[in-house]
Amino acid sequence: MSSVETSSGLGGVDWLVIVFYLAAVIGLGVWLGRGQRNTRDYFLGGRDLPWWGVALSILATETSALTFIGVPAMAYAGDLGFMQIVLGYAVGRVILAVVMVPYYFRNEIYSPYALLGRAFGTSAQKLGAVFFLVAGTLGAGVRVFVTCIPLQLMLGWSVTEAIFLFVGLSLVYTWFGGIKAVVWTDALQFVLLLAGGLFALFYLPTLIDGGWSGALGQAEVAGKLAWLNFDFTLAAPFNFWMGIVGAVVFVLFTHGIDQLVAQRVLACRGVADGRRALVFCAVSIVPMMLLFLLVGLFLWVHYQHAPIPIEIPENSTGKKQTDYVFPIFMLAEAPVGIKGLLFVGIFAAAMSSVSSALSALASVSTMDLGLAGKQKDEAAGLRVSRWATVFWGGMLVVVAFLSREITSVMNAAFSLVGLTSGALLGGIVLSIVSKRGAAWPVVAGMIASLIGMIWVHSTGAVHWPWYTLVGAGILFLVSVPLLLLAKLKPEVKA
Repeated sequence: MSSVETSSGLGGVDWLVIVFYLAAVIGLGVWLGRGQRNTRDYFLGGRDLPWWGVALSILATETSALTFIGVPAMAYAGDLGFMQIVLGYAVGRVILAVVMVPYYFRNEIYSPYALLGRAFGTSAQKLGAVFFLVAGTLGAGVRVFVTCIPLQLMLGWSVTEAIFLFVGLSLVYTWFGGIKAVVWTDALQFVLLLAGGLFALFYLPTLIDGGWSGALGQAEVAGKLAWLNFDFTLAAPFNFWMGIVGAVVFVLFTHGIDQLVAQRVLACRGVADGRRALVFCAVSIVPMMLLFLLVGLFLWVHYQHAPIPIEIPENSTGKKQTDYVFPIFMLAEAPVGIKGLLFVGIFAAAMSSVSSALSALASVSTMDLGLAGKQKDEAAGLRVSRWATVFWGGMLVVVAFLSREITSVMNAAFSLVGLTSGALLGGIVLSIVSKRGAAWPVVAGMIASLIGMIWVHSTGAVHWPWYTLVGAGILFLVSVPLLLLAKLKPEVKA
């Protein structure tokens, strides 16, 4: 990556806003960690969190720095086609609220992968956990990298320094407060993220001749308001069928099977609260994504008539990294004080993503892989859980550092998660439908799905919203016949 030109655009008021925010979040996380005694408190919050707090936490996680930076970049470089995927996201959340949530509360489980263990044995559960840990670390690492973009612009820091700062700050309050700290700091951070996005949405048109109507008119002439595409294709660009089928299935994974979100639903007080949280997210996600897409459109219109104040850097292949556009605008053109608020919005999105990943990765590694169960008492299990959080913080640093050459962080993050999402979703569906069975057919199907998806990704013939559906299809093709065969010759679960 080429070096990034920096600007001294942050004033004393901006820095005061940023420092106050960081201190408040860390202080809140440490305070919420009081009285934790065991892994149930640390990973599930004692199953006593209100649905609205969980809903805001989920929204903060899914509208992460990828949304704050990556979604405007998508509209800046393209059009509103991503809204087709967003509509699928909303439908998928409603389906999950109705169908999946009750299974979470039938037993005391810490992750969806425990359902694999109950149906097929520990080997299936542990493989599911490993799949999540690998894909979750890769996807979260990319999210960490994108949060470093504004720090590069603000301070001229190297990527490595910025990565260590974000992960380190998030690690502090996650270490002390566990999921309770993650949920409540997420709720605060969502409000700040939304405030930053709304300011940009209403401020940018004031810089454009004709205001809102002028900006939308220029975008329409350029074809950038287009959002419906009924051409069926498995490859890019986004299309209606990709949204109504591929994105729905993708959300069944991200919100039903991926521990990043499932852990929050498991922390609710019961089935009704879990459903309320997901339905609230379904209603909120459409206007949220539209907001940030419009910010990207307005940035494009603005920079058709004004020079970009800081050159957009290129990766090693010479492609412009449009993920830098919104941070460049914030640093160079936002008013004093508001500039600090906008960067706080990015910090909020960033720290929400990191803390969510740390808690989810630590939960799965200690509970599903059995590390906490090997300890002699609850206090020892809690210590292991906290040190697991530190370990995964280190892994996120490594992956984030290796993500520097990515052109589109949005596509990269979702593609990486999609390599295993179909295998995990398909395995959980089989655990619900078949109730009991041998482990090896499911394990074979999950491995076949992963291998198949690596090949699919390497060809570039299929766009990431289809990945979960394709991966689940591979698992069903392999596992269902093998499960039927295994029933003819009963085996002891592995």
